[in-house]
Amino acid sequence: MNINPAESTIELTKLSPPQILFGTEVDDKSNSEQFLLSMYDSVQTSIFVVDVLEDEDFRYVALNPTHERWIGIRSDDLRGKKPEDILSPIDAAKVRQHYSECVRFGKTISYEQCLQFQGIPTWWSTTLTPLRDTNSRIYRLIGTSSNITLVKQAQEAVGLQVEREQLLEAIAGRIHQSVELETILHQTTKELRQFLNCDRVLIYRFEPDGSGVFIAESSVAASDPLLGKNITDPCFNGKHREHYGRGCIQVVEDIYAAGLHSCYINFLASLQVRANLVVPIFKEQEMWGLLIAQHCHQPRQWQPTETDLLKQLATQIGIAAGQAELRQQIKHLEAKLESQKHKHINQLQQVRNFEALVRRMTEQIRDSLDQTQVLQTVIQELTELLNLERCQIELYSTCQTLVTITYEYTINLPQCQGLTRQIADRLEVYQPLLQKQPLQFLEIVPGWEPKLLVMSQMACPIFDTQGILGNIWLTRPTQEAFDEFEIELVQQVANECAIAIRQAQLYEQTQAQVKELEKRDQLKNQFLRTLSQELRTPITSISLAAQTLESVLTPAEISDIEIVPQLLQILHNECGRENKLINDLLTLTYLEAEPDPPTLIAIDLQSWLHPIVESFRDLTNCQRQRLKLTVNHTLPPLETDITDLERIVTELLNHACKYTPAGEVITVSAHLTGDALELNITNSGIELTSNELSRIFEPFYHLSKHDPWKHSGTGLELALVQKMVRHLGGSIYVKSGASQTTFTVKFPL
Repeated sequence: MNINPAESTIELTKLSPPQILFGTEVDDKSNSEQFLLSMYDSVQTSIFVVDVLEDEDFRYVALNPTHERWIGIRSDDLRGKKPEDILSPIDAAKVRQHYSECVRFGKTISYEQCLQFQGIPTWWSTTLTPLRDTNSRIYRLIGTSSNITLVKQAQEAVGLQVEREQLLEAIAGRIHQSVELETILHQTTKELRQFLNCDRVLIYRFEPDGSGVFIAESSVAASDPLLGKNITDPCFNGKHREHYGRGCIQVVEDIYAAGLHSCYINFLASLQVRANLVVPIFKEQEMWGLLIAQHCHQPRQWQPTETDLLKQLATQIGIAAGQAELRQQIKHLEAKLESQKHKHINQLQQVRNFEALVRRMTEQIRDSLDQTQVLQTVIQELTELLNLERCQIELYSTCQTLVTITYEYTINLPQCQGLTRQIADRLEVYQPLLQKQPLQFLEIVPGWEPKLLVMSQMACPIFDTQGILGNIWLTRPTQEAFDEFEIELVQQVANECAIAIRQAQLYEQTQAQVKELEKRDQLKNQFLRTLSQELRTPITSISLAAQTLESVLTPAEISDIEIVPQLLQILHNECGRENKLINDLLTLTYLEAEPDPPTLIAIDLQSWLHPIVESFRDLTNCQRQRLKLTVNHTLPPLETDITDLERIVTELLNHACKYTPAGEVITVSAHLTGDALELNITNSGIELTSNELSRIFEPFYHLSKHDPWKHSGTGLELALVQKMVRHLGGSIYVKSGASQTTFTVKFPL
């Protein structure tokens, strides 16, 4: 309120009731009054007259035509009414306060105020001048007003522009300072609601599934909060999303008068929305969310400047969201880099540990041939190094159909060492392992119900250039998989294990060869001792026969000339025996070397075998033995070396005649068995022990206790037969039981 003390009070002494100043009834108008009336009617300034009653109440008297045009009220309709009769209660109270101040101060006052006439707000610059009567009482107020609405709107626009720029600068500053997105959104909604003087401002972010959540809200206390609620608009279909995606906005001043679909009206009404202003938020050309301003209980006319402000703020929010996402990515990358750094450090430490383990393994392999010590140490150190629950080494059988857990180190799991598994039972596991490929998977440990225990397992094959040997199994007490780095390190250990296993196998083979050589050396020494004895025996007989013959042929003993033929027979026999022994030794030595391939001739076994068997008929008759020959008539021709086959059959028949008691049977038979020709020589009345059967083909081995005829021989016959059969590509074996012994010779056809 402005008071002008310099302006004097107008005193009207010549006017007397019922005359009304500036009224329609004026008598005896003076020139000055006519002048005032003309001004009253013609000036472009609003003039109004207010009576001040005795009780200090106020009544309107008149308006000039200019004021009538501006406020839309006729002077006649205004006369006699109070301020409350034509103004809203709030505006009437403001007007009455100004009138009272003018009366109280008794001077002209000036002020500016905003009044609504017919629902339209209008700004006025008003000056009130009091009129006094003859008693100096203020009985009337003369008001002049100028409509300054356009000026005020311009001033408000400037102020709003300043506030808008301040608001935009504030959010830009927060973005520049890398303030957290949540803080930026909270402050933006709060300041925007205050700027718009609306009931609620929201920021709605879209979710990947098409729904959305309110992530920021500023509202008056009367409205229900929506912050944090995940709400899906049932009418937000592809058309609406495309509408916002093109950058279009939604301006709804009244949901009931905007021609909206009923489902959308019901949806907005459920959120207590009456007026709605929605602007899309884009982040890098992708629709990120919505910026929403709302009036909850009454319509609102949204101004273009307000929609423009929301657009600019939406752009800033999109920048803030992108920057926040970028910061999040940077943090994620920093965390990832830090994690990779720690992982790299751990890997370096693991490399050092593995290098130390491999070095120790190499030293152990070099210093020790004990496979058990090396591999048991390996699995224990692997368990500690990789934080395992169990580590095992399993080895394949020679035929690779079985696998046995040979070495194991475990913390809490049950022992499995010695367990044998069939590979066919778990082909899905062992097929890649047999192809030298590592394998890892998750396995549910049985027997841990009701608490389910799932562990990570890896198998790494142990192999070298000669083939696959086994696998290293590692069990981790978590579901964390083994990474490539760990797999490579375990493969290095597996290579060292292969060296240790192969070295142990070579050592075992070497030891076995040494033992075999020692055994052969013993057999050779025994052979030489036996050979010496066998050679000495005929020589002794020859020497004795020669000495006896010498003594017999002396003149003193010439009379006993009848003994000479006997001595000569002894010399002849022993020389023949010595000759046969030497020939057999030469043949045996020849067959043990690399003999020439046999000369094969096709023979009819039935016609060829009969004369050979018949040549023993006289001997068997003399020893009261029965000799039988059975040959299948359908036998095909046999391609063989006739000389070697005759020697084989002859030696086997000699052996049978030598060890068959009187009255027993010697049977020679030949027949087909599958794709082979089988020749059997069986003699009854004799049964050999398992020890005798295992040694029967040894050189100089004699079955002396089974020889009822006390025949002598070189002791090389059966050893020579075995060598000759193999030279012809056949096989020979002997079996004994049920008081008979059978030699079986097979020749493939």
